[in-house]
Amino acid sequence: KIGPGDHLEIFVWRNPELSSNVIVRPDGKISSPLISELDVMGLEAPIIAALIESQLSKFIRTPLVTVIVSKFNSTVEQQIRVIGNATNPKIIQYRAGMTLLDVMIEVEGLSEFADGDNAKLIRKNNGISKPYIVKLDSLIKEGNISMNRAVMPGDTIIIPESSF
Repeated sequence: KIGPGDHLEIFVWRNPELSSNVIVRPDGKISSPLISELDVMGLEAPIIAALIESQLSKFIRTPLVTVIVSKFNSTVEQQIRVIGNATNPKIIQYRAGMTLLDVMIEVEGLSEFADGDNAKLIRKNNGISKPYIVKLDSLIKEGNISMNRAVMPGDTIIIPESSF
């Protein structure tokens, strides 16, 4: 499913001047030659191609369009957010089978002042947020692999600063 920030390559066969690379705007819409706005939020690439063909058919005869997702940033529900005292806090695209260790590698570990063993993983279940304590110091610094846990799409990891 397409969401804000995704990069799309639009190819219009035999019409290179209509082909373009676009980024899905925060409102879920794209613009390309001869198409001022097209809402693509939550759609899949073949459906977007059909919508573009429909729009272009007003200007050219039987357009053939292919849409390729060149960079997928995923919908908000498919992201993992890491905030607080990570070396590089950011939003990460969820991948199947992802664990806390994978997330820590993506954010380049904990900052110097992080209190990793008091980090919280916030997970929404049926619209209700529930916090879980995760022991990132034990996982990363001590190598205690039993502290590694699966992460799910939509999780938020909050890493607090240690108190001196």
